Amino acid sequence: MTEPMTEPMTITMIIIAGLIIFTIGGIIGFLVNQFLSSSSREQRKLIEQVNKSEAALTQYKSSVNNHLANSASLLEQMNATCQTTMKQMKESTQLLKDEITTDVDGMPFFSQETQQQLAQTAALRHQTRMSDNVEMTTEAPLDYSGQASGLFIDENEKQRNSSAD
Repeated sequence: MTEPMTEPMTITMIIIAGLIIFTIGGIIGFLVNQFLSSSSREQRKLIEQVNKSEAALTQYKSSVNNHLANSASLLEQMNATCQTTMKQMKESTQLLKDEITTDVDGMPFFSQETQQQLAQTAALRHQTRMSDNVEMTTEAPLDYSGQASGLFIDENEKQRNSSAD
């Protein structure tokens, strides 16, 4: 009789063992799913950041290319302007060389009469300066006189000076 009893127990034990294994498997599956899904989310975020960075880099490259193209165009314009200016300067220099006469004495700055008048005026001014230097003053300036004057007069000296006069 022990045999028939062991059989239902074994079935119950198998069922309980199956339920325990199923529960443990479910818990492990849930934990693995959570772990994998969080790493999957991180990977998606990283991939999204990489895509944004690549888009920003592409935009930056495009901007740099446009800037360099504009700079090259402006430099070409500056070069053309410089070439035109140099050409005009050469032409102007050549025109000036052609127009300048070699006889500078033939075209004085002042006429002969004006130069003579200026020479006479300079001689008169020189004589006037010489006569001004001859006159000498023998009187000492008031700063060096024996009496106090101006702001340096003491109140007592004012009274003495006024009583002495």
